[in-house]
Amino acid sequence: MSAPVAVVVSALVTMAGSLAAMAVVAALGLWLAGADELPGGGFGPVLAATLLMALGAPAQLEGGAAFVAAAQGGITAMPLSVTLVGALVAAYLFLRPLRRHAVVGGRLLLARVLALAACWVVAVLLLSAAARHSFTVSTGEPLLDELGGAFGAAPVVGFRVDPGPAVGFGLLWLAVVVLLALAASRRAPLPTALVRWHGTLRPTVHAVLVLLLVYVVLALVGGLVAVVTGSEPRETLAVVFLGLPNLAWLGFGVGLGASWHGHVTNSLGLPFPHPLAAVLRSGQDVTLDLGALAEQNGWAWLLLPLAALLVLAAGAVSVARTRPVLPVWRSAVQWAVVLALAVLAVGLVTRVSAVFGLSLLGLGGGGRTVLEPDLLTAVPIAAGWGALAGLLGALLARRSRRHGAAPPGAAAGPGPTADRTGPSR
Repeated sequence: MSAPVAVVVSALVTMAGSLAAMAVVAALGLWLAGADELPGGGFGPVLAATLLMALGAPAQLEGGAAFVAAAQGGITAMPLSVTLVGALVAAYLFLRPLRRHAVVGGRLLLARVLALAACWVVAVLLLSAAARHSFTVSTGEPLLDELGGAFGAAPVVGFRVDPGPAVGFGLLWLAVVVLLALAASRRAPLPTALVRWHGTLRPTVHAVLVLLLVYVVLALVGGLVAVVTGSEPRETLAVVFLGLPNLAWLGFGVGLGASWHGHVTNSLGLPFPHPLAAVLRSGQDVTLDLGALAEQNGWAWLLLPLAALLVLAAGAVSVARTRPVLPVWRSAVQWAVVLALAVLAVGLVTRVSAVFGLSLLGLGGGGRTVLEPDLLTAVPIAAGWGALAGLLGALLARRSRRHGAAPPGAAAGPGPTADRTGPSR
């Protein structure tokens, strides 16, 4: 197989594999949430819209009824379970063909990225064409429903995902996935100009991404316990398949001391656990932080020691794996920057904005769900935690070297020029 053909085949496999994994997870979550009961065969379009929302694209709501009713709104919310599965599969499939190379050429890497981007654009355009549907809905207000029936103006609501924003967000998602895959992988080759970052930056990025995945695993364990012991197992499983990382990473940020703000009025079917929903329903613009959650459930206080333990442990392990050994101040700065960027990303992907409004003969109904991060405080707090993790990790590594102990990962090999016969990570 010639090199150009191999590049195209690899891009097709990566695109198809990641979208297939996302579709399976999204379909299970939507089915558990009852989307299979949507009228007019709406499950397929909703599935397509969910896949695009998992890439960050917003969905638009609109509709009306004759000349007496109008509906409008939109949803910006990433189902991060779908997003995470797609990112992991895409990263694995993208890196796998590179495992036999010690160093990858810049032209080959660029060709692979461009081929994958082209396949991705075609897939996103097809999904956006399928992500359109309309159906009759209830307003949730008996008076409005009766008036709509009396005037033959039952509201018809449709949703769509515009192709322009979908392509833009899809390419941004793909760029972030490829960049993180190359930055975090401990075995994938790098272009010659970037090899020097293999031993210094990669351990930190890898540790932070593993930290976020650990939070997802812990949330999964908690979700499965809730499925077994709770009274609404189907709804809980729907949250697991659609929004588990949303809750896990929200807990991570809150544990560090970050906060979100917002409110819920008629949540439009978006799932929220009871403590979180209780906080968001308590006012028009409430602050969601550790104290507010602890008022609803005292176990929330455990988020603070959990965050401290995991962040400091990740810092110690990553600094011990760093080659060459960095000065203490540089370890602190590097961890501060990487963790601050991670919390910035967590804040952006956990944003929720869902608005639906219906006007019928001057009367209004609908709902609104808003959840926004306080990034001006969250990012500096994360930078402080990161600096502390890098500082303590560097001091522990120096102490272990003085006592002659081999730090973790000391036998991991000289860097990206090591043997590539094993699977990439």
